[in-house]
Amino acid sequence: MPLPGNSWTRTRAALGCGLLVVASSLSSAAQAPAPPPTSIASPSFGETLDVRVVNLEAVVVDKSGNRVNGLTPADFLLRVDGKEVPIEYFTEVSGGQAVERTATAGGAPVTSGMPSLQPGTPVGTSYLVFVDDFFPVAADRNRTLDKLRSELARLSPEDRMAVVAYDGRKLDMLTTWSQSVPALERVLEKAKDRPAYGLRRITELRSADRDRQLRDQSFGNVASTLGAGTVTTQLELSDRSFAEDLAAQVSGAVDAAVATLRSFAAPPGRKVMLLLSGSWPYDPPQYVINDLTKLVSEPSIPSGDKLIRPLSDTANLLGYTVYPVDVPGLQGSGLDAEDQTVDDAATTTLNARNREQDGETTMLYIARQTGGKALLNGLRDKAFETVVGDTRSYYWLGFTPQRKGDDHRYSVKLEVRRPGLKIRSREGFLDFSRSSEVSMQVESALLFGNPPTTHPLRVELGKPLKASRSTFKLPLTIFIPLDQLTMLTIAGQTMAELELRVAALDENGRRSEVSVIPVKIAGHGNPAPGQVSRYETTLELRKAKQSLVVALYDKASGSLLSSTLEVTP
Repeated sequence: MPLPGNSWTRTRAALGCGLLVVASSLSSAAQAPAPPPTSIASPSFGETLDVRVVNLEAVVVDKSGNRVNGLTPADFLLRVDGKEVPIEYFTEVSGGQAVERTATAGGAPVTSGMPSLQPGTPVGTSYLVFVDDFFPVAADRNRTLDKLRSELARLSPEDRMAVVAYDGRKLDMLTTWSQSVPALERVLEKAKDRPAYGLRRITELRSADRDRQLRDQSFGNVASTLGAGTVTTQLELSDRSFAEDLAAQVSGAVDAAVATLRSFAAPPGRKVMLLLSGSWPYDPPQYVINDLTKLVSEPSIPSGDKLIRPLSDTANLLGYTVYPVDVPGLQGSGLDAEDQTVDDAATTTLNARNREQDGETTMLYIARQTGGKALLNGLRDKAFETVVGDTRSYYWLGFTPQRKGDDHRYSVKLEVRRPGLKIRSREGFLDFSRSSEVSMQVESALLFGNPPTTHPLRVELGKPLKASRSTFKLPLTIFIPLDQLTMLTIAGQTMAELELRVAALDENGRRSEVSVIPVKIAGHGNPAPGQVSRYETTLELRKAKQSLVVALYDKASGSLLSSTLEVTP
């Protein structure tokens, strides 16, 4: 017999940074669940990833850079975390067709190729195009889109393409998978009409540089000679603020690309992402200070692989090869010509090149980690031609990892046993935990503006209240459906262990971290049909229009209930 609602209790942990919980309480009552009136009904994105086989697409060339054909599994050595593992699947693709091999040598296992690749059949490629509208200027972005559109005839009948655009706040799916060249041409032409925000990024950079010049002149600072290697352990306050903003902008773009990959996780054939990106700084603090004589150390500001790696980790787990396209191409200086003197012109040009190289480092890192190519400078004008040529002939290998779901990063090393040959392939993958995947689903929901699941969570908003000059308080009531939870009997009690996730994205593109609140519900017997627990909490948010995602994760069953809401202070 289910006991009355007030016999159910709960415990919770405090919510971390990002969204502030001012007060929380939970009670239980038997009532029929109702659909959340404030929720946005829309399709689901960011489904749970179920990756059983890790694919490696390997390009092998000789000393002259020519493709090498005719290799067998015995010609390859595969190591994962330094340990040799067997190659379970093997297919050579040449000219877009699977090549039939009758035998292998050297004791390697005889394989029939990847399950979906029968010898002699055409192999299609799924091209996922990510258009960055946030960092590039419109002219550069449109030039790249025009070049891509003019080369769509290179698509084979088995190929397909999808296009997604990111404006610094939201992701827009311009088209799902399509094999129609005329339809894709219309999509890319229409994409040129979208606003581009690169001029704002240039203005922000120029403003920061001018402020630094004025500050240095005011304090009589004298630049060190080239090669002095001065270490600056802490940036000036204004420089630090700009570096933090820049790191957040890059992180947002990376998360958007990750959400895009997850939302197109399992297309047929070879999987490729064309990353049409602006210049994403690899090291925001160093990019901001822009001085070869100073080495900045700011551990609290994300940079380098910590900033970029989520993209390559996701691409590698899903089997995507990423080809970053250098949308800006060769860049000029970061300052107007009239702001320069004859004496500092050479230094300005050098520093501008330093910043350009910092952005190129990001593209080279992503390409190297995923086995792709960085299409820099002039290659942007023949990006699709290069990618199509690179993905028509390769070796497709696969192995089954012993996944533990513990967020362990595995290094992958694929070598060719024959001397004198070079190989290019992905270099690792991350074994995402279920908890990490749920947080990524919530982030995807924010960016796509859709709930991460088809199972609704009833959420009601209270009246926003003023908290400070820059923030407001928002009462929130979450109705936890007890009869949809997996209850476990422990020490005579019926219990459910949950995680409540809340994330916010304001109209200016600023996001909170995905906050996780452990919630434990305990009682006796089984909950009655329709019985819910009311979880009440108060959020403190910036004074701006907000998009909220509220998700409840049942750890025992792995199920997820969620709701997406819009809030106006």
